[in-house]
Amino acid sequence: MKILGLDEAGRGPVIGPMVIAGVLVKQQNIAHLNSLGVRDSKLLSPNMRKKLADAIKQIADKIMIIEISPKEIDRRFALNKTLNTLEAEHMAKLITYLNPDKVYIDAADVKAERFTKTIKSFLPKSMEKIRIVSEHKADKTYPIVSAASIIAKVRRDQIIAELKKLYGDFGTGYPSDKKTIQFLESYVRRYRKLPDCVRRTWLTARRIYEMHVLQKKLL
Repeated sequence: MKILGLDEAGRGPVIGPMVIAGVLVKQQNIAHLNSLGVRDSKLLSPNMRKKLADAIKQIADKIMIIEISPKEIDRRFALNKTLNTLEAEHMAKLITYLNPDKVYIDAADVKAERFTKTIKSFLPKSMEKIRIVSEHKADKTYPIVSAASIIAKVRRDQIIAELKKLYGDFGTGYPSDKKTIQFLESYVRRYRKLPDCVRRTWLTARRIYEMHVLQKKLL
């Protein structure tokens, strides 16, 4: 039996993509993941995540990553599609491609069962009966989801590092980070636009753009 774990990194940031990872492992190899000490990526240091990611790649049958760019997120929001729907759609793509016997997912929706139904709505009819276990904090409960969490986080960290080479240090990219806000305000004041790496539909980005560009045009 092949088990698939799915998780994402970067749902909330105003900067950078959301990354979804799928890790496919034979059931008998789940014990190897346990022995590695995999757990929720947020509880691990960057160096430990990298080491575990390399070890996970040696154990997994297949690993697949989907990167959802800020532009794609903005485009879907313009069509009134929620982030949950967008995530469910891409998780369904990973399930379809990797074709597991059972799936474990860290539920994005406040109602885990509803998230399962949304994912299944995007699956082909031939996969309607696939067993999906969708739970909150599954990345803390199931090693296979922890593995997916680590793979997704490591990839997003790589992308953020690449963006910082282009734009300079903008902090974590989260709206709660003062360094991120300062970077956005400085960039908008200088260039009169938001950088391409930003999710323009995020309230934080809209407010900064309106404050430093739109309001000044009206004066």
